[in-house]
Amino acid sequence: MSAPAPRLGGVLETALYVDDLARARRFYEEVLGLKPVFADQRLCAFEVAPASMLLLFPRGKTLETVVMPGGTIPPHDGHGPLHVAFGVARESLAAWEARLSAHAVAIEGRTEWPRGGTSVYFRDPDGHLLELATPGLWPGY
Repeated sequence: MSAPAPRLGGVLETALYVDDLARARRFYEEVLGLKPVFADQRLCAFEVAPASMLLLFPRGKTLETVVMPGGTIPPHDGHGPLHVAFGVARESLAAWEARLSAHAVAIEGRTEWPRGGTSVYFRDPDGHLLELATPGLWPGY
């Protein structure tokens, strides 16, 4: 019998793979109001909240090991429309919907969850499904 796994501290990074890094960066900056904390030709990193990073990588450009002064980063990539949910305050959801409309971003779906949360779904320029979710979606959120 093995020992229990040590506790995880949360999801630190979420990665999306995009066809045009500059276009994706503009979308996340202009529509979602995120500010990059790091950007180069390989990636753009946004701090979404404390200890919560969104990383954008050019699709197909992360298939080789990256050697850095402190070690290596193994290859990774993703294909097809991926999904990311962003937590938002219940009282800000209407403002978010207005902001999406002002940027001509179509809302594709809306769900009222049994625990009381609400989710609004839309797409980024690469077709990734993004969600704005209020508390009441999951136990603990």
